[in-house]
Amino acid sequence: MRTSLNVPQEVLDSFDETWKSEGMESRSRAVREAMQEYIERHTRLEEIKGEAVAAIAFDYEHTLVIGELHTIQHEFEDVIGTTQHMHHGDWCLETIFCTGPANRIRELVYQLRDFDAVGRVNVMFLQPVA
Repeated sequence: MRTSLNVPQEVLDSFDETWKSEGMESRSRAVREAMQEYIERHTRLEEIKGEAVAAIAFDYEHTLVIGELHTIQHEFEDVIGTTQHMHHGDWCLETIFCTGPANRIRELVYQLRDFDAVGRVNVMFLQPVA
């Protein structure tokens, strides 16, 4: 099946460099592999049930999204224990440490991923709470 995507040129350039340096035969093959990894990561995120402990790390362009991010963090104060924040020019790196229902933490992850000014959101469930 053919499809088209809108990707910033610098992302595409880095992607092409990466798959070529790994010796893959084509961009299509690399995209299929990346999509499979995304599906696997999402499936694991969906499988966590009950009480959980998690660390969520994300980067964002400060001036474009800071107000909305603060609003979201206040909406999820029931699961957010603490945050760490680092500035790097116009971009920031933030880590949120959470404890609580896995479905609530998952909802926070999805809301963070919904911002265009947020580059990446990675979540690591440290352990289910016994």
